[in-house]
Amino acid sequence: MRIGYGYDAHRFVHHRPLVIGGIVIPYSYGLLGHSDADVLTHAMMDALLGALALGSIGDHFPDTDPAYKDASSTDLLVEVMGLVHKKGYGVGNIDSVLVAEMPKFFSYIVAIRENLACVMQIDIDRVSVKATTTEKMGFEGRQEGISAHAVVLLERK
Repeated sequence: MRIGYGYDAHRFVHHRPLVIGGIVIPYSYGLLGHSDADVLTHAMMDALLGALALGSIGDHFPDTDPAYKDASSTDLLVEVMGLVHKKGYGVGNIDSVLVAEMPKFFSYIVAIRENLACVMQIDIDRVSVKATTTEKMGFEGRQEGISAHAVVLLERK
């Protein structure tokens, strides 16, 4: 078995959709980034890559490469899952936390889990997504952006 941890953070910007786990969340702000800035999917990809000691998403999908401008992070997740399978592993489970004061994610969690499970081609009961606030502390608490944490357990196939 292999364990990986991922973290990502992006700041809010105007005039951009908010994409979390491949789902567009209705909100007045989106996240700034070279790709779609899907902070949750980025944290999950870093956890998967970390579990295999394959670096980070920045190594595989650099923000200096125009090919990844506005790229769908779930499309990139498909590529990362290809690396996982190529190395002979599958996802045992993945656990994640979104950290944001706003928006509230409760009503979107099931759709996010379903979408990520579909993208990773695993059962939904292997994908956990939770959300929390920081009680108005830090950049998330000041509503400047969102961060996400993820941990994954990979099992040899």
